[in-house]
Amino acid sequence: MASLSLTGSALSAPLSLSRPIKATNGASSFNSVSFFNHKTQRTGFPSLSCAAAKPETVDKVCEIVKKQLALADDATVTGESKFSDLGADSLDTVEIVMGLEEHFQISVEETSAQNIETVHDAAEMIEGIIENANK
Repeated sequence: MASLSLTGSALSAPLSLSRPIKATNGASSFNSVSFFNHKTQRTGFPSLSCAAAKPETVDKVCEIVKKQLALADDATVTGESKFSDLGADSLDTVEIVMGLEEHFQISVEETSAQNIETVHDAAEMIEGIIENANK
């Protein structure tokens, strides 16, 4: 199913326990994981910080999804919108990915395309592909 790998990330811990995490294959939207000393800094659970896709990327993906699914102009599509909730079947999802590839001039691997469930997933995938291409 889904896999997770970290790229350029670090684990932050109190005192001298901090050390970089060695990157593995692939990309991730995780920038860092921080653990706080609950007695001095805060109470509650440790926080997990995730990079969000750029709003303009999410907006463009929403626009492409609406067009590919022939949704009404007043239909609400947000980053959290699931393709399945919008009525997309597997063929529709393939067509959405093809539209994204064409617009952003990228190539999406089949395994990556199969893991896309939401508009935000697609936007993060696009930004990851573009970022990796620019390295």
